[in-house]
Amino acid sequence: MDDVFMQGLSQNFLRILDDEEYYDIVIEVGDEMFRAHMVILNYRSTSLRRILSKNKKKSDENLVHIKLPNILPGIFKIILKYIYGGKLSFEDYDTSDIVKILVAAGELNLHELIAYLQTFLIETKANWMEQNFNLIYKTSFEHGPFLELQEYCNDLISRIPDKIFELLDPSSAPEKLVISLVQSNNLQMSEIQVWKNVLKWGLAQNPELPTDPSTFSKDDFNILKNTLQQLIPFIKIDRLTSKEFWDNIVPYKEILPDELYMNLLKGFLNLHPDSRLNHKSKPCMTKKTVTFSLPSPSTPCYSGPSTFKVNSQEQNINKVKEVTDPLSTRIQLLPKNQNCNEEKASSNKPNELNHIRGRGVTI
Repeated sequence: MDDVFMQGLSQNFLRILDDEEYYDIVIEVGDEMFRAHMVILNYRSTSLRRILSKNKKKSDENLVHIKLPNILPGIFKIILKYIYGGKLSFEDYDTSDIVKILVAAGELNLHELIAYLQTFLIETKANWMEQNFNLIYKTSFEHGPFLELQEYCNDLISRIPDKIFELLDPSSAPEKLVISLVQSNNLQMSEIQVWKNVLKWGLAQNPELPTDPSTFSKDDFNILKNTLQQLIPFIKIDRLTSKEFWDNIVPYKEILPDELYMNLLKGFLNLHPDSRLNHKSKPCMTKKTVTFSLPSPSTPCYSGPSTFKVNSQEQNINKVKEVTDPLSTRIQLLPKNQNCNEEKASSNKPNELNHIRGRGVTI
């Protein structure tokens, strides 16, 4: 029974919208004018309430006049019917129009309509949204507090990043989206394809740039470098083959940080064209040469403290015994309180450094 009454009430309010006698506000949207009633707008939209509070009717005016420059006339007409009648039917609208209605609802803070439209799109237009991911992503993150759509987009990026990358329109895709795709743990795309897609996006952001890097000026490289500076750190260039590096990276070497490019160049320089850098080998530790000023061979023991550094950690050598045989390959470190006479008993202890020749020690 309540639904029957609400339906009648909705129809009555829609007739009020068409009333030509009692309206008290004119809304300019694009090149069209819409007549409405301040009291209804005031209670249906918090955004319109703020606008109306700043545009109160002057004593010598019959009507309030406001402008809504960010909404299309056709979309506002749909929104106005919702504001008055509380109903919307999407059967006669394309999905792209529904997205525009959502953006307008965000502009006017129509929270009930925002929630409904997000659910409607996710539950009934999933395939369309995948094919038009650029638009949905930009709509959800740039045009309003569309939290459900944001969560939906992030889920797609996580689950099917390759498909989203393939469908991406590089000219309109926001940088944040491209970074999210490149960072995705589920991205199965080869690194060279990631590089090509990122480069394609960067060039699309600067259509004035030549397509051939051999014709780039210094300014051209700087423009592209600035465009891609947030993305390049996420591309695993060191996983390319040598041929891929020389064919695809070297022509654009000017857009890479100097240190990164020199390190890559050293790694790829002597590789076979189909080979990749070896990521299994551990990083080489820098060798440090420490020379101990040992006493003369006639002096059997040196008892003063000495300090050396290994891997940035200081260690104290309390007593150093040098075997005076010139062919010896052993320097022995004695515990702090051990005297020279005790050396023989400890010759096989773990504090012995073997295979070190001469008076200089390389660590």
